[in-house]
Amino acid sequence: MIKNTALTDVHIQLNAKMVPFAGYNMPVSYEGINAEHDTVRNAVGVFDVSHMGEFILKGKDALDLIQRVTSNDASVLTDGKVQYSCLPNEQGGIVDDLLVYRMTEESYMLVVNASNIDKDWAWISERNTNGVEMHNISEKTSLLAIQGPRAAEALQALTNINLAAMVYYTFEKGKFAGIDNVLVSATGYTGAGGFEIYFENEHADKIWEAIFTAGAAYGIKPIGLGARDTLRLEMGFCLYGNDINDTTSPIEAGLGWITKFTKEFTNSKNLLAQKEAGVTKKLVGFELIDRGIPRHDYEICDAAGNNIGVVTSGTQSPTLQKGLGMGYVQTAHTKTGTEIFIKVRDRLLKAAIVKVPFLKK
Repeated sequence: MIKNTALTDVHIQLNAKMVPFAGYNMPVSYEGINAEHDTVRNAVGVFDVSHMGEFILKGKDALDLIQRVTSNDASVLTDGKVQYSCLPNEQGGIVDDLLVYRMTEESYMLVVNASNIDKDWAWISERNTNGVEMHNISEKTSLLAIQGPRAAEALQALTNINLAAMVYYTFEKGKFAGIDNVLVSATGYTGAGGFEIYFENEHADKIWEAIFTAGAAYGIKPIGLGARDTLRLEMGFCLYGNDINDTTSPIEAGLGWITKFTKEFTNSKNLLAQKEAGVTKKLVGFELIDRGIPRHDYEICDAAGNNIGVVTSGTQSPTLQKGLGMGYVQTAHTKTGTEIFIKVRDRLLKAAIVKVPFLKK
């Protein structure tokens, strides 16, 4: 059975192109991916990302559980701070990537990918050996991402929270659009700035309407998952299922910065050994020199046509107007500036390894 978000009917009324995604009926685009992409980069757009999962962990051992199952060091969090992390598995891969919100010393919210809600819940539950109170609030929680350089000014009239003063990866709870207890987070998946707001499903229509009324003067528009993908790819952000999965290690994926060996966590000894020994492949960014669009699973080759890797994500960048992507490449070919080739049908398209993000500030 495909699920709907609290706002599915609104998207249909707006003539969104709807597609099944992670078990949900989701809007992929409204007026077109490129136009929506530009709206977020230059003004402000709204994504319904209510398909994402939210877990509440409570109790004196909540932090201990989070420390044991996640790769980052959550002990550095203070109230109102957010952290990007991942759940390593026993085989060197990644169960999921996630956000950890510290509400209080003994209360946390984990935000996980929609396709992994059941898998993640089972994974954490199995390791909950000290009776941490766990609540899966995914089904009753709506999440909107209001992203773009004009997000703060478009939303400020709706809340008593000082949005312009919020630091990246922090959050506050307050009144929003007349609704109490809305969580406003200075996070996002676009690199364009903005906020993500969490609230109960029953308030979805009211909050959606209030956002579009308040944002009308700032050119606010609804944005689909198609532009979400092109926006995150320009920033070199990983997408679970493409760039990271159960078989890719955080060290290979360039996520060493969220893999802290100051504590023990699932498979930490093996990951430390991998870090010290070096990896045989790495996730890199590349830009096409020849005309073309790289796609997931295309082969990456050297000049002689030998396979040296695989594309995990690729697109035609609406901002940069060129083909770009990410992929795993043998370590010998990962230096910035290295010439590589993307195999598109029987043609080898010239490309070069570049540092991410592709879009420089």
